[in-house]
Amino acid sequence: MAPDAVARTGTPRAGQRSPRGGARSWAARQWALWSRILAPVRPLDAPRGRATDRDASWPLPRDPRSAGRARRLVTAQLRDWGLDDLADTAELLVSEVVTNALRHTRGPLRLNLRVQDSRLACEVEDTEPAGPVRHVADTDAEGGRGTELLDQLADAWGNTRTPTGKTIWFELRSAPSDGPETA
Repeated sequence: MAPDAVARTGTPRAGQRSPRGGARSWAARQWALWSRILAPVRPLDAPRGRATDRDASWPLPRDPRSAGRARRLVTAQLRDWGLDDLADTAELLVSEVVTNALRHTRGPLRLNLRVQDSRLACEVEDTEPAGPVRHVADTDAEGGRGTELLDQLADAWGNTRTPTGKTIWFELRSAPSDGPETA
């Protein structure tokens, strides 16, 4: 009977599942699910996470100068990532989205940039759950064209509700280079 006891508590054979291993994988799955759910709950007055070579994040203060700061941050980051062809469009759209967040929301803001392959994703997080409202702007109106700009210039855009408010996002695709690829 002793060999049976060793077989049950020892390393499982191929095709068998260990109760302890199953409990660990359940706990790991639960931790991963809760981490994804709670990720947006991080305070907006801090970066989303540690910057990587393909992901950057900055808190923006509730200050009218934040739109200019956001433009400078985006331009510098895209230059570092070698996506200069997207800088003008990204700068305009980021300025529009940040300005709208400053005008129509309260609380902190956060600007997030992420690049994957030749696609740039930009997000502005705020604490207001209501999404953008489309308006038909008169020809002489000073504002009200933000959603039209996003429609015309972004490859995709939208808003996502989060536990702390919403995220307005847009994507831009970089034009493929004509020259030979470099390693």
